[in-house]
Amino acid sequence: MKHPIDSAKENMHISANYLKKLLTLLSGCFMVAFANAQIENVIVETYYISDVNDATDTIGGGIEAGTKTYRVYLDLAEGAKLKKIYGDQYHPLIFSSSADFFNNKEDGQTIGKEFSVSRLQENTVALDTWITLGQTSRVAVRTNFGVLKINDDNGSLIGGINNDGGSATITEGLLINEDAAAGIPLTEEDGMDTMTVIPGSWADYGFANIITGEDSTIFGSVISGNHFESRNAGLLNSGVTGVNPSTNQVIVAQLTTTGDLTFELNIEVEIITGTGIRTIKYVARDSFLTQGEQLSPFLKYPQLCGCQDPDFIEYSPAYACGNSDSCRTAIAFGCTDPLACNYDPSANFNVQEICCYIGDCNDLDISLVCPSLTIEKNVSLTAMQLYPNPANSLITLEYPTNVSGDFSLKVFDQSGRLIHHEPAVKAVPEKLHSIEISSFTSGMYYVQLIAKELLASVIFIKE
Repeated sequence: MKHPIDSAKENMHISANYLKKLLTLLSGCFMVAFANAQIENVIVETYYISDVNDATDTIGGGIEAGTKTYRVYLDLAEGAKLKKIYGDQYHPLIFSSSADFFNNKEDGQTIGKEFSVSRLQENTVALDTWITLGQTSRVAVRTNFGVLKINDDNGSLIGGINNDGGSATITEGLLINEDAAAGIPLTEEDGMDTMTVIPGSWADYGFANIITGEDSTIFGSVISGNHFESRNAGLLNSGVTGVNPSTNQVIVAQLTTTGDLTFELNIEVEIITGTGIRTIKYVARDSFLTQGEQLSPFLKYPQLCGCQDPDFIEYSPAYACGNSDSCRTAIAFGCTDPLACNYDPSANFNVQEICCYIGDCNDLDISLVCPSLTIEKNVSLTAMQLYPNPANSLITLEYPTNVSGDFSLKVFDQSGRLIHHEPAVKAVPEKLHSIEISSFTSGMYYVQLIAKELLASVIFIKE
């Protein structure tokens, strides 16, 4: 049996380790929740790169060779439905570029679902800048929805022979560039497919003028612009999934520009749980979160990369991707207050709840946390027997034979908190005493017996 002082020191170490495990567990729970969130990523696809043939068209207003068309997809968990993209008082909706966005002046649309397929086959209409929730053409015999070109396997309705050639009536049609940086050519796959479930109840606000109906934002062709930011804009419908429900990738925007792209999205997702339908809002900023809102680092582009390991000080939930070089300083939990009796100079993360002071030990047992302050030289330090160990419902202490009269009995958990106290136990000739532990949670416990000029201790495990 260990000497009581050694036991006390060991338990102080156990307490710190337990705390670290507890906090790490809590962080782990956060990470599990984060990993299981309904938004898994945001994908920015380079959809097309314009060439000199596309630049010949003047009907659509003219587009520079080298202009890139991007498509933005939300990668949602299976079963989740996208219902809304929005900006509000605390979470702006932002689309920005270092150069103006291209909008087709002939038949550009603010919302992707307003295009007819026949219009997408004219000049550069298919390169227009727009916003949507999954749907990329009007409801018709064939209602189209966005799909990554690498997942599109039904050919193309636009580009090449399907295109009218624009104002210069290019014989082979426009949108024929096969630049490898844009992946599969639009003449082979157009990034559109069909679904059986078509969303309804569409509504929008904050884009077009409510009186004239004109859209002077970056999604309209009235005024050229490179920045859209609104705290009162939204696009919503009854809910939509991706074309492939298992990968569940839902398009939300097409953006065409020669500049560098940035954006911040805020979305509303609907899921079905065991208790019914639940709506969750995911936002790009966490400076202010209301009930039902969660931060998703994926919603800010370019995405921030850094330390995603919660065991390091540099960790932040704002990082959407990992960078192992960013994790430099491992967290060491402890009390960093030099005035505390259990001050730990090696700790770099203060946990004030475990700091212990004379007269104020945060409901911890100071004799356990700081034994040197409470164990006097004239006190006999004695071991004590206990059985069974491990135990489930009842333990029996066999205390030292020299204990007489009343004594105090305390039981502490492995964090040093007092969970059981018998202030006046009468010693019996058998020197045995039983304690009911069935209500204790599983774990390690420390029993302390204090009698006149005697301190006895023992550790046991509750199964």
